[in-house]
Amino acid sequence: MKRIAFYGSSLLSSYWNGAATYYRGLLRDLAGRGYHVTFYEPDAFDRQSHRDIDPPDWAQVRVYPATDEAMRAVVAEAAQADIVVKASGVGVFDDELLEGVTAAARPEAIRIFWDVDAPATLAEMRGNPDHALHRAMPDLDLVLTYGGGPPVVSAYEGFGARACIPVYNALDPQTHHPVPPDPRFAADLAFLGNRLPDREERVQKFFLVAAARLPERQFLLGGSGWESRGLPVNVRHLGHVSTRDHNAFNVSPLAVLNIARESMAAVGYSPATRVFEAAGAGGCLITDAWVGLDGFLKEGEEVLVARDGRDVAEHVAALTPERARAIGEAARRRILAEHTYARRGAQVDAIFRDEAARKRERRLTERSVA
Repeated sequence: MKRIAFYGSSLLSSYWNGAATYYRGLLRDLAGRGYHVTFYEPDAFDRQSHRDIDPPDWAQVRVYPATDEAMRAVVAEAAQADIVVKASGVGVFDDELLEGVTAAARPEAIRIFWDVDAPATLAEMRGNPDHALHRAMPDLDLVLTYGGGPPVVSAYEGFGARACIPVYNALDPQTHHPVPPDPRFAADLAFLGNRLPDREERVQKFFLVAAARLPERQFLLGGSGWESRGLPVNVRHLGHVSTRDHNAFNVSPLAVLNIARESMAAVGYSPATRVFEAAGAGGCLITDAWVGLDGFLKEGEEVLVARDGRDVAEHVAALTPERARAIGEAARRRILAEHTYARRGAQVDAIFRDEAARKRERRLTERSVA
């Protein structure tokens, strides 16, 4: 029970792919535990020309053309795996991949849907009785999510999931750690995030309002899609920031801002990758408020919490370099102690082992009855 076939958006590129860090941290740790990982990603959305890592030695990466024929060829390879994972948000042939790999997997294989955007997926399922997940749910052994907590677990169980288990984002200390400040990212407050429909209003509320309230301070905006958005004169836009620059981006400004997308904030229990990246670099993090935050960082000591742009501006105005450094260091200690991908990998390894044992016991019971 060691071969994993993982069908996801991209392992090699973080371009319009916020799950890249999550996939890398988890799958590298699982490879270290003896799993053989094959990651299947489509050549789509210009990601392959924006790779930010080379193919790793801890996973075999199969990049396939975004065509029906190529998709069906990689789906057939699910039959060779002990664990078959279809992640959400591949972006092309999502329904066909889900239905295909669950059908192709051997009866004894563990079939998993791994949701990296549960609020969006659940909203789609509520609005579409013919959603592919409704059809696939009886054939799935597990639903894993990278956030959402009790509300998401309850919702998936209500849709018939046998088990739904959150596996939260975390820190990979090998890739996200303190580095010297970089003048390219000097600012009083920095925010990194692509322009998405359910994020833009909250970026206005938390980031751009704060910038307007502090015209004498410098703000930095990283991420794709903001080129056409009008910005205050004290906001500098960088465009896409490669993961290799995330450490410097997080440690160079006085503080960095996390803004959950509207759907994630509403559900709660959904710490974004950037929360752990910032803490790993020792950056001082200001975040919007969401239920479940205290399970990851302590308000006022390890993170600053804002309810709107006024709060953000007040935090920035009051923050000294000494306090910013103390908050960042406290956050780093907490995350290193409790929220690394080594811990998440151990959790997933235990989930896989328990599920394999359950399936073996079920097969033995069925044989004895027969």
